Amino acid sequence: MKKKKGPLILTGVLVILLIVYFGLSSWNKKQDKKEEKETVKVTDLDESTITAIKYQVAAGEMSFEKEGDTWYYSEDKDFPLKQSKPEAIVKAAAQITADRKLEDGDSLDAYGLDDPNYSIEITEEDGTVTTVSFGDSTGTDYYVTVGDTGTVYTVASSVLDDFKTELSDFAQLDEYPSIGSGNLKKEVITENGTTTTYDSENEDQEEEIAAVAGGLGAVSLTTVADYSVEDADLAGYGLDEASRITVEATYTKNEDEKTMKMYIGSEDGNGNRYVMLDGSKIVYQISDEVCKNVLNQE
Repeated sequence: MKKKKGPLILTGVLVILLIVYFGLSSWNKKQDKKEEKETVKVTDLDESTITAIKYQVAAGEMSFEKEGDTWYYSEDKDFPLKQSKPEAIVKAAAQITADRKLEDGDSLDAYGLDDPNYSIEITEEDGTVTTVSFGDSTGTDYYVTVGDTGTVYTVASSVLDDFKTELSDFAQLDEYPSIGSGNLKKEVITENGTTTTYDSENEDQEEEIAAVAGGLGAVSLTTVADYSVEDADLAGYGLDEASRITVEATYTKNEDEKTMKMYIGSEDGNGNRYVMLDGSKIVYQISDEVCKNVLNQE
């Protein structure tokens, strides 16, 4: 009687597959441990303990300080700082990893670390200061050292990407409402004590309402002249109470009636005028043409 070979062959295949599976699983675990072991940390800080950070990377020195739960721009505490920005910088600085740590390296000047190109200074709440210095470039990497340890690492140049910032990147600008002919109810302009009103309920003002609505809809608060203007400096922009033009627009949003008050100041000499929203300290520049439309001027 012939023996059935099918079950035996299947059993053999299953055994082989199990051996391969467990072999690969063991290899992957070893690789994970190897990679974990090879991770070299340049900084290993608890970001929640960091209270100040200063860095000089691209566009000059940038410095931020934390009081309580709030971050401030060190040079101007009134600067409208977007909190998520310094938080992201701190997170990047707290955990910098290296590609490798140099063993028995040369003196720091051999790597350009005696006079660093870039630096990051991190201060913790207990007063501890950690300074990360970046020396010469090796192509895709930088030579790096921490404080006066003398230890040299190579770090990917991409580590600096988070620090290549300008002050404008950190600004929390004012939110300007969406206004157009479909939702503008009324615009009241006050200039030199004289008030002009354009009302959407007035059938004789259809053209005027369309014109001023078009102007209001074209306003874009993106170009900043001053992030935190002092009251004493308002006159320089023509935005002091005696000089400015006040525009108060009543509009609807989701069927609710809202009001936006904006001040228009003098020209900047380049085809723009200075503008600011009521309650804000940011002075913007918008084109004179847009301002003329807002004011229904020729």
